[in-house]
Amino acid sequence: MMGRVSVLGLVAFVALLLTVLGLMNYYIWRRAVRSTTRAGSRGRRIGTWLIVAAFLSTGVAQLASALVSPDVARPLAWVGFSWLGFAFYFFLFLLLGELVRLALRIFGAGRQMAVVHAPASAEVPDAVPQVAAVAVVAPASAGHGAVCTAEADRTSGSSTSDDEREVNRRLFLARSIAAGAGVAAAGVGGYGITRALADPVVRRVRVQIAGLDPGLAGFRIALFADAHLGAMRRRAVLEKVVDTVNGVEPDMVAVLGDLIDGSVAELGRDVAPMTGLQSPYGTYFVTGNHEYYAGAQEWIDYLPDLGVRVLRNERLAIERDGAAFDLAGVNDINGEDFDDPPDYDQALGGRRSDRPVVLLVHQPVNVDLAVDYGVDLQLSGHTHAGQMWPFHYVIAAQQGAVSGLTRIEDTQLYVTAGTGFWGPPMRVGADPEVVVIELNSRGGPDD
Repeated sequence: MMGRVSVLGLVAFVALLLTVLGLMNYYIWRRAVRSTTRAGSRGRRIGTWLIVAAFLSTGVAQLASALVSPDVARPLAWVGFSWLGFAFYFFLFLLLGELVRLALRIFGAGRQMAVVHAPASAEVPDAVPQVAAVAVVAPASAGHGAVCTAEADRTSGSSTSDDEREVNRRLFLARSIAAGAGVAAAGVGGYGITRALADPVVRRVRVQIAGLDPGLAGFRIALFADAHLGAMRRRAVLEKVVDTVNGVEPDMVAVLGDLIDGSVAELGRDVAPMTGLQSPYGTYFVTGNHEYYAGAQEWIDYLPDLGVRVLRNERLAIERDGAAFDLAGVNDINGEDFDDPPDYDQALGGRRSDRPVVLLVHQPVNVDLAVDYGVDLQLSGHTHAGQMWPFHYVIAAQQGAVSGLTRIEDTQLYVTAGTGFWGPPMRVGADPEVVVIELNSRGGPDD
């Protein structure tokens, strides 16, 4: 399953992943186990071992997904990656609990200040009778030392009681925050799983293209990306996507990479439903980064057997009723590490300037190159629309676009949220989708 991924690169990635996860799980242990249990208690021991086991399950899931067959990796992946998603939201909600602690500290400090600055007359009447009572009860023969001892015992007992109350208060607060964070994380994580496993929604987008021949108005391109077939997503998932695509009756189908996470030997049967895609102008595919991780060349050789044409830094004319536009596709940027880099000049250089061009490229990050070559519309995936909020902020910083239709100078870019998931089997704020792009000439129907 590793394809051409080097063992060194895999080890480095897993080491980085485990470092980040280790710090996150340590914080969870501090707040959800250590702060909520007493030292040496059975609850602390059980909680500690559960956190350790959950942490290790994530590393095992990552290694199993890369090193063993999908059938063997499946249960390990579901356990490890589910914990990864739950732990992330548990971590976030526990962080919010720090705000509660901060607010209580500020409030408590304010109350202490109020007591310190209270008038002396408010305390003396209570204090004097207490001392007097102690002096009266002590036998006269005990003398002054007995009075002092009794007073010390009373003060010591009060201090011990106060310490115990403080410990109980802290335990109650820690347990309340941990329980609240756990319930909230379970709710968000559970919702995310239901959305990740849901059927893709159909999203229809009208795009106006300058210079598009009216004979091509209404041309529909159905696209999907990021199916990520592998240990947790198998043949039935792709069958549903194919049925959804065929249901919109497209003129053409575009598959924008990251179709698989495995080899042809392991997943060839799972990808076979691609033969069922129906459109008069065919199905086209461009590589994603995960194709290269799994061994892109064997998939490039295999997909044509399923009726899918792979565009490798090339273009062709799509003609209907005497009108035409160019369809181009470039390799994913990760192909640079596998002697198969993207080549925009080969795909777009020397074309007719009066003919619109639609470009298929897995990642939106290099849209500036599309702008330089005068691309009218770029179709991309890769981002999963962030997959799990609030990762869309990170994706926006790294890719420049997260989802939907945007414009960069004269180039329009559509980024699909994709149909699958990677890592945690969750989608929060990023529903899976199949997109229908309807091309219209400038001055036609509004988007």
